[in-house]
Parts: sequence; structure tokens; C-alpha cells
Amino acid sequence: MHIAILTFQGFNELDSLVALGILNRIKKPAWRVTLCCPDPEVTPMNGVTLRAQSLLEDVQSADAVIVGSGMQTREVVANPELMARLMLNPEHQLIGAQCSGTLILAKLGLLGKVPACTDLTTKPWVQESGVEVLNKPFYAQGNAATAGGCLASQYLAAWIIARIEGIEAAAEALHYVAPVGEKDEYTSRAIENITPYLPR
Repeated sequence: MHIAILTFQGFNELDSLVALGILNRIKKPAWRVTLCCPDPEVTPMNGVTLRAQSLLEDVQSADAVIVGSGMQTREVVANPELMARLMLNPEHQLIGAQCSGTLILAKLGLLGKVPACTDLTTKPWVQESGVEVLNKPFYAQGNAATAGGCLASQYLAAWIIARIEGIEAAAEALHYVAPVGEKDEYTSRAIENITPYLPR
């Protein structure tokens, strides 16, 4: 089980690394979560350079993908060669996008008429792509999910865990990372946000 977090130059650490941390709470031998990057190293918006754990060519074989956001997303979608490397297929993959990552899904034509969540800065660009933007932190339809706001990355991570390992595993992962003294409230609110979008 490979979950790839697409991470471009200028990425937002909160989006990619919070999801990475929560997803890695699943401790199974076959469970692998990677920062999937266009280059061997990527430098986020706050300057701490990280090494790629997988490359964009690996994304087409991933079981689930999160498209992270960042300061250079508009440059990413304007780069045909880079976009051509993003071989995503919602028929066979769980695909989530965070904030400006939603713009990448829109430009790839993966949202169609499905409404989406994003951050306030990216909202007009996503709307220009013909996608309705919701005033919600999280929304999913079928195998595609979007989240708006840096800390909404917890919902994407929990949704992926719930889809693959079940709602209890998602709740356990969230409970582990939740603030002390608020664990039950924090976990229950997150689970309430994703439950309507899980298969029945």
C-alpha cells in the first residue's frame, strides 16, 4: 500500500508533513507513505530542504495520492511537461488535494462537475477553472477528496485511512496526534467531518 504525497518546490509544510505524520501512524509492513517530488530535493515555503522519498513517475502506481499545496502551484499548472508527469486515475486510486493542490486536480480535469474545497487565495483560480468552491474544510465524492485550510490536512489523512483501513483505524491515528485534554473532542469532530463521505 503506497500513499504518495505530491510535494513540489515551495510547498506548504503543514499540508504535506501533517498528513505524512498522521498517515504514518498506521504501522503495517506493507504500508508506505512518501513525499513524492519532481526533484531529488524540495525546499518548502519556510526554507527547510527535504529529500524526495519517491519521484513523480511513481505516482501512477500509488494506491492513494495527496496533492499538496504551495507557493508555486500556479507555476506547476503552467508547466505542461510537469503536468504530463502527473498520471492520476480516480478509477483506481484514492486522490485527495489540499488547498492549491485542488487547482492541480482542476487543471488535470479530475474534478469535472464535482464541487471542491480550497484555501481563500486559491479559490478564484479554481473557480476560473470551472469548479464550484465550497465554504467547507472537506468534501469528497467517490475516490476524490479536497480540503481547504492548512490544518484541514488531518481530514484528508483520516479519509484515506478510513477508506483503506476503516474508521476505527482513522480515529486511533487522529487520537494519537490530538492535543492532550482535547483528544476525544478533536477526534470526534474530525470523524464527523469525513463520515458522510465514506462508502456505506
